Amino acid sequence: MTNPGPGAAAPLAGAQVLDLSNFLAGPLASMFLADFGAEVIKIERPDTGDELRKWGESKGGVGLYYKVVNRGKRSVTLDLRTPFGVDAVKRLVRNVDVVIENYRPGTLERWGLGYDVLSAINPGLVMLRISGFGQTGPYSSRPGFGTLAEAYAGYAHISGYPDGAPLLPGFGLADATTGLMGAYLTSIALHEKNRSGRGQAIDLAIYETLFTLLGPQVVNFDQLGIVQERNGSRLPFTAPRNTYHTRDNRWVSIAGSAQSTFERICAALEVPHLIADPRFADNRCRLTYATELDEALQQAIGAIDFDDLFARFMANDATVAPVNNVAQLFSDDHIAARENIVAIEDAELGGPLRMQNVVGKLSRTPGKIRGAGPFLGEHNRQVLIDELGYSEGELLAAGLPLDSSPAPADA
Repeated sequence: MTNPGPGAAAPLAGAQVLDLSNFLAGPLASMFLADFGAEVIKIERPDTGDELRKWGESKGGVGLYYKVVNRGKRSVTLDLRTPFGVDAVKRLVRNVDVVIENYRPGTLERWGLGYDVLSAINPGLVMLRISGFGQTGPYSSRPGFGTLAEAYAGYAHISGYPDGAPLLPGFGLADATTGLMGAYLTSIALHEKNRSGRGQAIDLAIYETLFTLLGPQVVNFDQLGIVQERNGSRLPFTAPRNTYHTRDNRWVSIAGSAQSTFERICAALEVPHLIADPRFADNRCRLTYATELDEALQQAIGAIDFDDLFARFMANDATVAPVNNVAQLFSDDHIAARENIVAIEDAELGGPLRMQNVVGKLSRTPGKIRGAGPFLGEHNRQVLIDELGYSEGELLAAGLPLDSSPAPADA
């Protein structure tokens, strides 16, 4: 991996982020910021913490995905429904650049922590507000999260096979894309703040990024009245594009939108007659006869073992990729060379924890994971007492722990 230049600071070094969000979209946004040097203080409920701690798999009672999504952050426990919690947030806001929240619209206002209140304390404050349907509009008060957004935005309708049910993604797609967009919009607002000196609120609905990423559906419907339907792994604008199984029951993904790419695929499979077939003469023709093309390609691929297939495709500079599972990615030479998986030491789990590395490689100021997700309230003393000036007695009266070591993991 590229090393930072002498004395080079992380791109977001000095940026202070107060993360009031829970679950996935908001914490992912702050994760992307933390990866590139932002200092993130994560506020969690004193009793349960972020509910992501209880999502998915755990080891010794420690939630594993929490460790990834909240890497590089400091954990402070506060109950925002109490006077102490409200006062602590207001103290923190004095010196932060960004606040991230993903409560239902109106919740922070009800607690006395709306953007009007916080920006009066810090006029340069950027506030990222993530909600299911946004801060405005007739659905703004509805509860909303990623799964609902994947259906509402139109993703589920086009996912699956024509004779099957609509399919939701096998991971938090809407939350993940919202996290990326949230980090991007926050970076834009911080850049603008450098020019104007003023902060602003960012209103981001969870469905919106996914809606934009779903391709040409809107313009196609507007101009042609076309409603995209489910069609398996095919796309409505390029062919071939599908998954195919080899003779030894491995799966591969192949796409050939450009004519030259399609011809190289045919050369690798030794089926030159497909190039000459008028049904497959160009991409528009291939879209019309996509079923027939897939059948012909599957017949050719099904007669070849996986290793031989890849050798042929590489020799012809043709496009193919294996359909990997995560175990195969762990042993993949390219993943290793690109350092896409990194080991992070974690005291709570008592050893190294491997996770996806920072996305993207800056040549001079690369990102870096500074630690796995913290244990609940790990930084209470450091932040609330040392930095904000509360006393031990005030924290104890508020029911907040001061211990700076992880609780023993459950067996």
